[in-house]
Amino acid sequence: MRGVNWLGDAILTTPALLRLRERFPNAGITLLTHEKLAGLWRHHPAMDDVMVFSNRDSLWSVVSRLRERQFNVGLALPNSHRAALELWLARIPRRVGYAAPLRSWLLTDRVQPRADFVRMRKRSASEVRGLVQSPGPAPRRTLPPAAHHIHHYLHLAASLGTDPGPLRPRVEVPDDEVQAVKQKFSLSGDARYFGLNPGAEYGPAKRWPKERFLEVGTEVQRRTGCRWLIFGGRSDAPLTSEIASALRERFPSAPPLDLAGKTTLRDLCALLKHCRLLLTNDSGPMHVAAALGTPVVAIFGSTSPGLTAPGLPGHSRCFVLQAEVACSPCFLRECPIDFRCMKQIEVVQTVEAVLNTGEWS
Repeated sequence: MRGVNWLGDAILTTPALLRLRERFPNAGITLLTHEKLAGLWRHHPAMDDVMVFSNRDSLWSVVSRLRERQFNVGLALPNSHRAALELWLARIPRRVGYAAPLRSWLLTDRVQPRADFVRMRKRSASEVRGLVQSPGPAPRRTLPPAAHHIHHYLHLAASLGTDPGPLRPRVEVPDDEVQAVKQKFSLSGDARYFGLNPGAEYGPAKRWPKERFLEVGTEVQRRTGCRWLIFGGRSDAPLTSEIASALRERFPSAPPLDLAGKTTLRDLCALLKHCRLLLTNDSGPMHVAAALGTPVVAIFGSTSPGLTAPGLPGHSRCFVLQAEVACSPCFLRECPIDFRCMKQIEVVQTVEAVLNTGEWS
């Protein structure tokens, strides 16, 4: 099975993988994945083995390793030409994937998208400006629950005879791993930890203003006595450092821990499992937390929760905040106008969402 390359997408494939394991309990299921995501699959019940590749590996080096394993069936989870080409060059007899131009001939089983599939289409800057200048409120398109991307992968797996019914995304982290990461980062045993994830790798259009994250962090800590774990990648370090410094000044006896760029993927998983809640932008860590069963408050601006909300659609432990603006979702990396989709999400409503969703009492 050829896995996807982004953390959030990988989480959304887990229900389909669990359905494959359910349908083929005795099959040997191997996942080919990028090395940056390898830790995600440790202890996962759907997998027997994980093959890893990196950016340093050529197409032929990956293909030769696949050929050695002599797989009978290959399932291409990504829609890319490369994923289908790898299976074809590896001479896997049965190759399953979504039909698409330039790659359908590489597949033996060409799966058509389901009838209610909704594609994420980027709007142009001129289209965004036209939407916000139109008189009267623009009605938001209501998507059916089956439009969520979980169903995109479930439908693909169902072509092999699996149950297409939805399951909650799932990541496995044993308790001893949580204890180990608490020791690694010297977490207090009696503290009430909340997670804060103010970044988003895709671009600034998905990032709620840092000043508002700080205001919410301050008010929530004042009212609950929590301590914050602040997550992010290396590129988020300037952002997380600024928030952490301000919180440290306000709560010197219970300072936050700035973890940006300091965690492995397994560290991140274990720390998110230990958190009683994660406040986050639409991001990979958002999906990880939901898959671990950690309550999530997620802020959506340029993207659509109808397609990529955390957890199983309608899950009570995940709460989404989204403003009613005509131009959202635009799926752009940068806002071409005034960032209204994020600015209209207020601090007060976010604090209340955290207090109502988190486990802090």
